[in-house]
Amino acid sequence: MASLDSVSLAILLGAVLVMAGILSSLLALRFGAPLLLVFLLVGMLAGDSGPGRLQFDDVRTTYLVGSVALALILFDGGLKTRFASIRTVLAPSMVLATAGVLLTALITAPVAKYVLDLNWTESLLVGAVVASTDAAAVFLLVHTQGLRLRPRVGATLEAESGTNDPFAIFLTLMLVEFISIGQSSASHIAMEFIQEAVLGAIIGVIGGRLVVLALNYVALPQGLHAPFVTTAALVIFGGSQMVHASGFLAVYLAGIIIGNRPTRAHNSVVTFLDAATWLAQIVMFVLLGLLVSPHRLVSSISGSVLVALALMLIARPLAVAICLAPFKFNWREKVFIAWTGLRGAVAIFLASIPMLVGLSKAYLYFDVAFVVVIISLLLQGWTLGPAARRLHVALPRAERGPRRVELDLPGQLEQQLVGYPVRPKSLYFRRGLIPSWSKPTLVIRDERILTPVEADPVAPGDYIYLLAPPERAEALDRFFVDMPPSAEPDPHLLGDFMVSGEHTLSELAEIYGVKVDEHQAQLTLADYFDIYLDRAPKQGAELGLDTIVLVARNISGGRVNVVGLRLPEEEEAAAPLTRMQMVKRKLADIWTSVAGV
Repeated sequence: MASLDSVSLAILLGAVLVMAGILSSLLALRFGAPLLLVFLLVGMLAGDSGPGRLQFDDVRTTYLVGSVALALILFDGGLKTRFASIRTVLAPSMVLATAGVLLTALITAPVAKYVLDLNWTESLLVGAVVASTDAAAVFLLVHTQGLRLRPRVGATLEAESGTNDPFAIFLTLMLVEFISIGQSSASHIAMEFIQEAVLGAIIGVIGGRLVVLALNYVALPQGLHAPFVTTAALVIFGGSQMVHASGFLAVYLAGIIIGNRPTRAHNSVVTFLDAATWLAQIVMFVLLGLLVSPHRLVSSISGSVLVALALMLIARPLAVAICLAPFKFNWREKVFIAWTGLRGAVAIFLASIPMLVGLSKAYLYFDVAFVVVIISLLLQGWTLGPAARRLHVALPRAERGPRRVELDLPGQLEQQLVGYPVRPKSLYFRRGLIPSWSKPTLVIRDERILTPVEADPVAPGDYIYLLAPPERAEALDRFFVDMPPSAEPDPHLLGDFMVSGEHTLSELAEIYGVKVDEHQAQLTLADYFDIYLDRAPKQGAELGLDTIVLVARNISGGRVNVVGLRLPEEEEAAAPLTRMQMVKRKLADIWTSVAGV
């Protein structure tokens, strides 16, 4: 009976942990990644050094769980990555993900050697373990802290954090092999790297395409699409690892392939994986906490803290500065990218590899990684939002998205039904704006189903359902949230040829002589972006208007409030001085009238 009671107790504790993880997602939206440290603490308290007195030293199980969790996290990150947004930053991201990791490890190694009394190979292993940024921590923090990063900065961090783990894992495995065997060669390392990278990329791309085909052409029962995709991701990961390819790279690329192609039940898959990755992180942090011994940490705590500070303040900034030197990033962007080099469960996971193979000083690597992660999440994690705003690389989101309902329509992949509650202060209700690529289909009012014609005019409290392409459904959110008061433009984003987003197209036509359709004349520039841009406006988004191009220069509350004007090159070349003087004078008049000066 005692054994049955222990099984029941394990089920109870496991269920309580999962329930706590689900409820903690609400707190995560407020506090961000440092909340995960609570689960590390839970693991430590439950361990043999805490009041729980649970004896746990199963490194193999920890490595297995960590591998699955990390694979799901990377797959989920790839699934949400829009290839169009990272295509322009692939070069700097790949340099950071490879050379950046190597440089970070090399710069950290001398500090580890002298403060931890290691030889050069062992100190380089310490550097490799903590060198990569953690995809889960970066993805989670950017989301939970409500940051809208500048497109190039956000895309660079997204691509780097998603692709540097495979290189860090490769570097760690090579060093563990070298320490274990005592010898290796440059040709062997090069061949291993090529095999892992090339095979991993091939398997990831092919596997992603096969999953897309299966989703679209296999009639799975309702509700099984998300478990199928999740299982397929693990099949891709495990198959890659079996043939000595990089499973982590393969699963990330497979996620990008699936996320950027039209598939059935796309949004239910994303929602399911969000929950799965959050629970996977919790389980991983608890198991890692169980492996930590507070008594053992005391002997290396001072050296570990010095390694963490050297990593954050010296190694990462130098690596970023060197890697991004050939690319056109300003100093603010470089500083922010350097500060966003968060370390998370990946570092502790990598530190479990020496323990798994039984290296001497294996627990020292683990303890150092543990301290580095805690300091990184506390110091960098909680300051990420303020750093982004002070460096003017991001603006905080003005609102959370509305409660959106998405329904797949059987028999086709081009459209889905998207539903929203109509709020009295929403852009849709106040101004009647809706993008050109969506179509109102039905309205629910007082438990009655009405056509848009029958329901006209739509009233607050109604539920409206629209047809929209699945990949653009999220862009509809901005029409159904409460409109915040307009904010002053960020002066760091302004320059010549800027106008307020509240000016109408007819006013612009008078100044520049562009042709505007009569039905568009009274639209504001912000309205024009809302209606004709095929996604939520972001800084740098462009729309043509006759012979000029409108460029979104600043966003407030999901709306364009400052618009840049790109004039025809031939006109600028014909009379640059006269044209510039005329435009500046007229823009000054506009801004003066708006400000009431």
